[in-house]
Amino acid sequence: MSNKTMSMNRRDFLGLGAAGAAVVGALGLAGCAPSAPAEKSLGETGAATDAAAASDWLGTEPEVAEGDIAETLDTDFLIIGAGTAGLAAAGAAADLGLNFIICDKANQVPETREYLGGVDTAYAKANNVEIDKPKLLNELTRYASGKCNQKLIKMWIDESAEYVDWVTEVMKDQGKEVMLDMPPAHATGGTDYYVPYVQHLWEPSYVPPMRNDVIAERLSGQGRDILFEHEMVKLLHGEGTVTGAIFKTKDGYKQINAKNTLLATGGYAANPVMMRALQPAAVACCTASSFNPTCTGDGIRAGLWAGASKDIDAAPMIFDRGAVAPGVDAGYEGTDEAAVFRGNIFQENIGSQPFMKVNRRGQRFANESTPYDFVCFAATYQPGGVWCQVYDANMMDDMVRFETVGCSRVVPYIEMGMTFDEYTAASQESGILMKADTLEELADMLGFADQDKENFLAEVERYNGFFDKQVDEDFGKEAYRLSAIRQAPFYGCWFGGSLLTTIDGLRINENCQVLDPELNVIEGLYAAGDVSGSFFSGNYPEYIVGVACGRSSVEGRHVAKLLAGAA
Repeated sequence: MSNKTMSMNRRDFLGLGAAGAAVVGALGLAGCAPSAPAEKSLGETGAATDAAAASDWLGTEPEVAEGDIAETLDTDFLIIGAGTAGLAAAGAAADLGLNFIICDKANQVPETREYLGGVDTAYAKANNVEIDKPKLLNELTRYASGKCNQKLIKMWIDESAEYVDWVTEVMKDQGKEVMLDMPPAHATGGTDYYVPYVQHLWEPSYVPPMRNDVIAERLSGQGRDILFEHEMVKLLHGEGTVTGAIFKTKDGYKQINAKNTLLATGGYAANPVMMRALQPAAVACCTASSFNPTCTGDGIRAGLWAGASKDIDAAPMIFDRGAVAPGVDAGYEGTDEAAVFRGNIFQENIGSQPFMKVNRRGQRFANESTPYDFVCFAATYQPGGVWCQVYDANMMDDMVRFETVGCSRVVPYIEMGMTFDEYTAASQESGILMKADTLEELADMLGFADQDKENFLAEVERYNGFFDKQVDEDFGKEAYRLSAIRQAPFYGCWFGGSLLTTIDGLRINENCQVLDPELNVIEGLYAAGDVSGSFFSGNYPEYIVGVACGRSSVEGRHVAKLLAGAA
């Protein structure tokens, strides 16, 4: 059952990678020019050494005088943020007749990711898919090393099917049908992971209008317009309570008093100061960004100023697709808020394929068949925080055999006729994908010299031996994910991580109520999506595909239903 998502055409898919650099550039997220070749330690990349300088990332809560308030509104339910979590809350609130206001600091609905994780949905049942819910709960807990609220995770598991049903009906009005993504079940990462079929997509995918746009248009039809260009300045709060927020608008400051307030403002991936202070390991391995530029941690800081607590440990979402030129280091270039990652290709999807990967000394350093961020974090122990991926002319056949999971899954598009040139258009157009007739020539083009070149050529020979024996003696990669590097032409490209979002945030309980440091509820304050925590820790559980968008949607919807007495 390998082709459940075949109705997405290859142009839809290629638009994410090949055009990605242009999209990022338009958002002002493109990196600077490559730095000179160098080998740097973790501290020298700026990740560790800048943490102390960025220790005051929280700052001081702004003061807004009463006389500066140009307008005051009142509502029962204030939703701050019109992304995945906020629109899920607004959609439920509108259907349930709640008196609410939804605001966002951008001038339009942010980008939507068309996939969504849901458990035991009608579509799973139609495909005879059964999810082991206790196993799923404990697998997510294991990913988080127990640093999570299991009741919150269980709430997503139990309520996700109802949300998928709701949004599917909304999408049908736009001619989009839901598809259950069902890759073949197999062991991966050199061991056994639980890979449940929970990801749903709406076909045709990545063709406007997207899911969030559809929900926003539906709200407008119900007389519930989003107040755009409303930048939250601070929450209105007293001792253990929140009663609304103050916003900066083009017409001056606006105060919105509310009985209940939901923070749905996203994470802080677009805030270099917070990233350097809270996520030095992520900064140390990233060369590119694919985050929403409005995700600057506003909700997290406002919540903390109002007395909330935050997850202690970081949880980034990093994809291994930040293609760069030889000699470019991971980490920021620049200081403070002006810092940017050095690469401008944020989603060269072939980076997630389990081909041989080596460091700047020409040596393999990790099992390449693991969740996306594993190789990224492993690279922080390597020179420059980057790695080089190498493969030969048989790469398309290799990728069919690899059959990866999640958004790196490429088999359906190969079967639809996608070519290698289309798949790697971004790195080819940028001139950073190297192609050579011999391995010696490729090594030179990739920047290997002297002993590093000798190491590289020896590593390729050793890796070919593993393929012949169908045993990875160094790192235990699965036999079916080994590949030979013998058939010219040969290809190589350097990569770092691409930072998508952060998924550590304000601590919440199973009803998404924000908690103070003593874990008491802050009355009137809720959080959903990436501004909230208590769900992930340390990493994104890649093999639970779509869980991030799924939990954001379900959390937002849960809050609205709770306030309406329908939860």
